[in-house]
Amino acid sequence: MQTESIKLLLEQVKSGAVDVDAAMEKLRHLPYENVDNFAMLDHHRSMRNGFPEVIFAQGKQPSQVVTIAQKLAERSDKVLITRIDQITAELVLSALPEMTYHPIPRLMILDRSNATVKKPGILVCSAGTADMPVAEEAVMTAELMNNKVDRIYDVGVAGIHRLLDKVDQLWEARVIIVAAGMDGALPSVIGGLVSVPVIAVPTSVGYGASFNGLAALLTMLNSCSTGVGVVNIDNGFGAGVLASSINQLK
Repeated sequence: MQTESIKLLLEQVKSGAVDVDAAMEKLRHLPYENVDNFAMLDHHRSMRNGFPEVIFAQGKQPSQVVTIAQKLAERSDKVLITRIDQITAELVLSALPEMTYHPIPRLMILDRSNATVKKPGILVCSAGTADMPVAEEAVMTAELMNNKVDRIYDVGVAGIHRLLDKVDQLWEARVIIVAAGMDGALPSVIGGLVSVPVIAVPTSVGYGASFNGLAALLTMLNSCSTGVGVVNIDNGFGAGVLASSINQLK
């Protein structure tokens, strides 16, 4: 049904009955692919949002992840899988050996785009080394979206001199992602030093009263620094997407 609709639309464009802009607007809503009644793959998401549909592997059966990845790889030169464990990653690699598994952020990436020019401007900071999995998820997501990303890790407020030594690098960024657990104070500190958007990412790192990142989340939501926005706990992917959207603005 959807394939026939696309063919008809293409014929209308060729005949001049529909102009290209109108056709593109219609194509934004088509198509999706029903995969064995467990997934509805949105193949035109890149036309609407600028990036293909991303696979969230956690909670899915390994066979489902493999099938979805194969289907997306047939239609796109970029595939991103988040929150994927080692066992599932090995199954995906057996079906799609061109993908790459990154164990620290638990990501798998396929990139056939051969993009050589990436826009600079994103800086990712982490309060501690333990926040790196979330920070790296943000980094690799933004890089796959054609951004050049710099890193400053382990500059938490317990040793504030480590951050102050990097102020020049902070000032060069167009948007800054800050991943922090424990008390979650680092985004507020950085927000008070820069004039660009700061995306705060609370992580589930910390002792008992951190409540798996809830304490950091509340700290960030109550930041007294202006220009600080907050994504969900451990949502490095969401932070990377948002930073890319900001950085790619003309």
